Amino acid sequence: MRHSRRIPKLGKPRDQRRALLRSLATELIRHGRITTTKTRAKAVQSEAEKMISLAKDGSLAARRRALGYLYDKQLVHSLFAQAEERYGSRNGGYTRVLRTVNRRGDNAEMAIIELI
Repeated sequence: MRHSRRIPKLGKPRDQRRALLRSLATELIRHGRITTTKTRAKAVQSEAEKMISLAKDGSLAARRRALGYLYDKQLVHSLFAQAEERYGSRNGGYTRVLRTVNRRGDNAEMAIIELI
């Protein structure tokens, strides 16, 4: 049963799943757009939006929480510097998931997740 299960398990133990989501969120914020499977894109979407919400807050506590989650310190500083001007008028919905063609090897559903 899926009672109170918000994110998919992605076929990995908890520590590997958390590391995967952290790395995907870091690369999404760094590059602005990444290609991954549809399930992983939907799972990383909420994590990336939480980081952008922290950056919009801009407080020291929010900066420390973001530094504890994202892997790159310089990326956090640049995110906090540009978040207010880029997402100041938007109340959520900072990412978009676009489905693409299935992967050739195993026919997995692929998607592009990008920052708006």
